[in-house]
Parts: sequence; structure tokens; C-alpha cells
Amino acid sequence: MEEMSSFLKVIVFQLNEEEYTIPVHQVGSIERIMAITRVPGTAPFVKGVINLRGVVTPIIDLGERLGMESTRITEQTRIITVKIGDLAVGLIVEGANDVLDINQELIEPSPEAIGTEDLEFIQGVVHLEQRLLVLLNLEKVLSLEEALDWKKAEV
Repeated sequence: MEEMSSFLKVIVFQLNEEEYTIPVHQVGSIERIMAITRVPGTAPFVKGVINLRGVVTPIIDLGERLGMESTRITEQTRIITVKIGDLAVGLIVEGANDVLDINQELIEPSPEAIGTEDLEFIQGVVHLEQRLLVLLNLEKVLSLEEALDWKKAEV
């Protein structure tokens, strides 16, 4: 049973009609979209904060953070709460509906053809049957210096 350690359990979610993944161990919960309170002076992709079970949680439009269009809000839109170190953040995605075990041997490095700005956010890619999954590097996506200055925002 030692082979199980060579598998990475991930949540699959959609952005801009593509499939992305983040490791399950970094996910706190998956929530329906809810009212978001704007915080002045934050980056455009920081949509504001929510009160999630008594915890004020900053919300990021992941599509915008990755340089895409704003995420369209539909019935399938979800907020994936993630935790990196002491930081809990909600990520707005188009939909989240799959949990997979990915053999780590199938993870390929990021293709060079992708714009260099996006490369830092990508940990690798996986081809599974007819699917191409992009593994995100949440530490880079949520780089604290630029992304989450919301606490310092001047009112």
C-alpha cells in the first residue's frame, strides 16, 4: 500500500471553460456564492470579504487573478476556501465538481508556450483520457505581498 503516496488527491474546478486543480489538503470547504462586502483600496481581483461561519474571509476572483476575464456568476459558481499557512482565502470559480487521485508520475512540467506571467502560477499539467488538467501553485497565486493587502487598505 506504499504506492498510495505517489497519488495526489485534488479538487477539479472550472475557469474560462478549462479545468484546474488544487490539492485537497489545501481546501477548507466549497461554498455557494454569497454576498461579498467590498473593501476599498484592494487589487481588482480581490472582490471583498465574507463572513464564513464567524470568520472574515477575503475573496479573490481566481479568473482575474490568473489574468483572465472576471468569473461569470451562475448557479454553478462556487467559492473554494483554501488555506496557505495562517491565511484562509476564498477563490471564486465557475464550478467545482470533481475529486480525483492523480498519479504524480503523470504530472508534466508547465508547457513553455504559456505566457511567462502565467507560468509562475502553474505547478504542472496532467493529461487524463480526454482531459487536460492544470495544477495550480496556490503559494504563487496567493503571494501575500500583492494579492492580499486588503488588511492594510485605507478606508
